[in-house]
Amino acid sequence: MINKKVASVADALKDIQNGQTIMLGGFGLCGIPENSIAELVKLEVTDLTCISNNAGVDDFGLGLLLQKRQIKKMISSYVGENAEFERQMLSGELDVELTPQGTLAEKCRAAQAGIPAFFTPAGYGTEVAEGKEAREFNGKMHIMEEAFKADFSIVKAWKGDEAGNLIFKGTARNFNACMAGAAKITIAEVEELVPAGVLDPNQIHIPGIMVQRIFQGEKFEKRIEQRTVRQKN
Repeated sequence: MINKKVASVADALKDIQNGQTIMLGGFGLCGIPENSIAELVKLEVTDLTCISNNAGVDDFGLGLLLQKRQIKKMISSYVGENAEFERQMLSGELDVELTPQGTLAEKCRAAQAGIPAFFTPAGYGTEVAEGKEAREFNGKMHIMEEAFKADFSIVKAWKGDEAGNLIFKGTARNFNACMAGAAKITIAEVEELVPAGVLDPNQIHIPGIMVQRIFQGEKFEKRIEQRTVRQKN
C-alpha cells in the first residue's frame, strides 16, 4: 500500500506556484484547511484562482490570502461575511465568478468523477447562463456547465490514514468530500493521522486513491463564523 504521508504542511504545499488554480474545502469557517491556508500566506504565492464556497472572514480562512492580495480570482457561491472580499469585488480589484451553490458542488463532483460537463436548470435566464450552451430537457431549459479544472485540491478531514483514506466529521464533510480527487493533486490535512488499517473501512468517506498527500495539522482554531445562542428565560 502506497504511503501518502508527508512530514509537514510545508512539504505538502512546496510545489504550489504563482497563477495556479486551487480548490479549498470548507463552508464558511467550518472544515477549512487552516494549516494549509496559513502556509499559502507564508509562501507568498500570487495570482491564484481559488475555488471555494466562500472566502471565510476578513482575518481568517481565505480572508488572509485576500488581505495579502494573493488571490486574482474567486470562484464561489457567495461573498459571505468577508467585507474585504466584497470591497475588492466591487472595486474591480478581484475577478469574481459567482456560481449557484449546487452548481459549484456539482462542478467539483463532476471533476472528481471524470465527467467533463453536465446540464442544470440553475441559472438559466440569468447572467450565469451568458455564453453557455442551453438545451431543453423534458420541457425545461438547462445550461451546460463544465467540470472544474484545478491544479490542487486542499481538503480538511477529521481522521485519515497513511494511505490517504479520509473520514469527515459532521457538517465539516461539506465541500471537502466532493473536492477530494477533483484536481490533479489532492492534499489532505487531518486532525488525526493513523497507520493504514486502523480506520474502519465502513466509516471511510473518501478512499485513499483520491488523495496524493496527507499530513497531520495542528492548533486548529475552528472559529465560528456567526455564533447564535438561545437566550436564557
